[in-house]
Amino acid sequence: MKKFTLSNIKFTVNCSLLLTLVTFFSIHLNAQNQTIRWKQALNQKQEWYSGKEAIRIADNLLIYQEDNGGWPKNIDMARNLNKQEIRAIKTRQAKQSFSESTLDNRATHSQIRYLVKVYEQTGIERFKISLLKGVDYLLEAQYENGGWPQFYPIRKGYYEHITFNDGAMIGAMNLLKEIADRHYDFVDNQRVKKSKLAIEKGLQVILKTQIKVNGELTAWCAQYNHKTLEPANARSYELISISGAESVGIVQYLMTIENPNQAIITAVLSAVKWFEKVQLTDIRIIKQPDQSLPKGYDLVIGFAPVNASQLWARFYEIGTNYPIFPNRDGKINYAFSELSHERRVGYRWLGDWPKKLMDEDYPKWQEKWNVIDK
Repeated sequence: MKKFTLSNIKFTVNCSLLLTLVTFFSIHLNAQNQTIRWKQALNQKQEWYSGKEAIRIADNLLIYQEDNGGWPKNIDMARNLNKQEIRAIKTRQAKQSFSESTLDNRATHSQIRYLVKVYEQTGIERFKISLLKGVDYLLEAQYENGGWPQFYPIRKGYYEHITFNDGAMIGAMNLLKEIADRHYDFVDNQRVKKSKLAIEKGLQVILKTQIKVNGELTAWCAQYNHKTLEPANARSYELISISGAESVGIVQYLMTIENPNQAIITAVLSAVKWFEKVQLTDIRIIKQPDQSLPKGYDLVIGFAPVNASQLWARFYEIGTNYPIFPNRDGKINYAFSELSHERRVGYRWLGDWPKKLMDEDYPKWQEKWNVIDK
C-alpha cells in the first residue's frame, strides 16, 4: 500500500493548483484571441468568410453539430476551443440521453446560414456536407401538417408546440424558401423539391393559425397546439395571446412571396391593420438606477406626449387587445407595475418590433404589388 506523507500531499495539491491555473489561463488566452462572438458571425463582410477566423468558426460548428444534423442553442460557437473543451463537447454528445438540437433562439438555421457563407467563399467540402445535413434536419423536423416544433426530436411539453416564438418556424421557412427559390446552386434538385413542398405546407399553417376575433383577422400567437392548431401556452408567463413581436416575422415572410394570392394579401393587410390598432402611444420605458436591486435598476412606464417611442406589447389579450404582463405564477396582470421585479427586468415586454415593417417594408410591398389598404 502506498504511504502518504506530507510531501506527497503537497505535491498533489501543487499539481492540482498548477493544472487549474493552466486551464484558467488557457481559457483566458482563448477568449482574448477571439475576434468576434457568435451573434456577430453572420454580419461580416463577404470577403471575411474566406479567412482563417471564419474557417475556424465553421469548424467549431461541425464540432457542435449533433448526429441528427441540428445544433443546440445559447452557445457562443465562435469562441476558441482547446482540445480539452472539444473532448468535453464530444463526450457530452455521446453520453446525453436526449438531443439538444433545436430551432429555439434562432439555432440550427443560423448555423446553416453561416456554413453557406463560408462554403460559398472557400468551396471546402466538409462545410457543404455539414450544412446539407442541417437542411435535412429542418425537413425531417417539420410536422406533417406543415408546422415546426421548438425541439426535434420531440420533447414533451410546450417544446412540441408549433413555435413562432424567437423566430423558430419562420427562421426555418426563410432558409428553405431561399433553397426552393434556388438561391444556392450547390443544393441538389431533390432537396430543392423537398424545400418547396415544406414551405407550401408551412404557408398553409400560417394562414390557418391567424387569429380571428369577431370575424376579423388579427395576427398570431407565439405558439400553437400541433394537433388542433389552437393557440397554446408555453412558459408560465407566455400565455395564449396575440403577439406584437413574433407576428412581425410572419408578416415579413408573407411579404417575400412573389405574386401573392388573395389569401396572402388579406393576411398581410389584416395583420398591419391590427398593428396600427394596438400601437401604444404617448408612453416610454424609463430605466431607473437603483443599486439596492439585483441588476442595479428598475423599469417603469412613463408618459411621453412629445417624442414618444413607437411601442407595442409583446402579448395582447385575445378579444380585448389589452396588453398583458403575466408573472411566473401564470396570473395575468394588466399593469406593467404589477410584474415582479425579476420578471419586469428579465423579459422584453414592450418593444418597437413592427416599426420597420410599418415604416419601410409594408409601403414597399404595397407599391410592388399595387395593394391598397382596406
